[in-house]
Amino acid sequence: MTSTIEAAIALRTSGQAEEARVLLLELLSADDSNAELYYQLAWTHDVLGLEREAVSYYERSLALGLADAEQKAGAMLGLGSTYRTLGEYAASRAILEQGALEFPQRAEFQAFLAMTLHNLGAHTEAMELLLKLLADTSADAGIQEYSKAIMFYADKLEQVWP
Repeated sequence: MTSTIEAAIALRTSGQAEEARVLLLELLSADDSNAELYYQLAWTHDVLGLEREAVSYYERSLALGLADAEQKAGAMLGLGSTYRTLGEYAASRAILEQGALEFPQRAEFQAFLAMTLHNLGAHTEAMELLLKLLADTSADAGIQEYSKAIMFYADKLEQVWP
């Protein structure tokens, strides 16, 4: 089955996502307890613009327990992002915050969480996250030169000095 999943991934990667979806659904009919299969189906549905359908596949992959940490992080990020695009902001925030806690080295959780916070109207918190992310991860010389100032002001955006 692993080689067939890999074939489906290759199809999706080469722009043949619908063919990948058909192949993965065939595999699912033979084995509905494979967490990786659900994850790949979720990802494929997202690629096809079928976000609403992707959600149940992401949820099932996580419920079954993805053994591979990269896949689990991908499923959590994918689910959080998909929830956001569907307007399910509270669910998006919850899964992205969980992902950020479980995978603190993965900065993408902070970026997607900031988008969700913006959607929730938490603009100051979103900006703080993005500014800290920028200061921590940018290789830009100017950003690095001012990273201490950016970090200092990140949580003081509303403060006015006399």
